Amino acid sequence: MADSDSPRVTRLLPDTVHQAVRPGTAVVRLETTHDRQGVLDGAWWPRSRDIAAELPGLIAALTEYLGPITRVGLDAGAWDELPTRMTVDGRVVHIDSSAVGDATVLITRGGQDLFSLLVVPPHATPDAARAAMAEAVRAGSEAQAEQILIDTGTDRAD
Repeated sequence: MADSDSPRVTRLLPDTVHQAVRPGTAVVRLETTHDRQGVLDGAWWPRSRDIAAELPGLIAALTEYLGPITRVGLDAGAWDELPTRMTVDGRVVHIDSSAVGDATVLITRGGQDLFSLLVVPPHATPDAARAAMAEAVRAGSEAQAEQILIDTGTDRAD
């Protein structure tokens, strides 16, 4: 019988997630089904627009679950500065940038296996970020990244 005062394990993001997460640690969720039928494969909530500070944590977290990441596609307008490549944990990761403006990051594992993640803006409130990330990983969701941000209010700056 469980004691009501015993700690509970939860997969929800705590309200203080940005304060609780160590710098360089990624806040990321991936769809848990193997069929990957939804538009998005997951979501990422970076703490800033500094890609040099944010990307290594994301790559490290994804590599743990997906294997080596070879390429990342980012929206040029969403980040302060974008290099063409970074070395993360001794591996070179190529960075492609374009002015797509679609609120996603594209992750390539190996040669061709592509994953699309919603990028939750750093200014999002914890409640809005939780809602956006939950919708992005909902199995079979057909919602586009931009619409998820609009629907959850994460497209508005503080």
